[in-house]
Amino acid sequence: MDSSTIPDDVRRFILQCVPSVPYLEAITLMSANPGAAWDAPRLAQRLYLDDKRAAVLLNQLRAGGIARQDADGRWLYDPASPELAELLRRLVDVYSRNLIEVSTLVHSKSNRKARLFADAFIWRKDE
Repeated sequence: MDSSTIPDDVRRFILQCVPSVPYLEAITLMSANPGAAWDAPRLAQRLYLDDKRAAVLLNQLRAGGIARQDADGRWLYDPASPELAELLRRLVDVYSRNLIEVSTLVHSKSNRKARLFADAFIWRKDE
């Protein structure tokens, strides 16, 4: 399957809402264990990140309506709506079958932002 066969809604979600491959990996990991409680050190260990980056990911997942923090400070996979839960299920499925294509799509978004930023510093001669 190439990226042109990634369902449009999944592609749109990746382009608009998935800032990095570790973010996607965190969704994959947490959704596979929906009742599990997570903290930054545990997530960091599973994703081979430092604790600070894992804490950032958990906060990004909360901001995205994908995870929530319980009263004890543990993080739980808890999509904000049934529609989001279904979209995430499909995203994880597509990612598991098309790791390279989905990863490339995530990276293409950040590469595009970097190009736009770099282009802002190109000196252009007016006429």
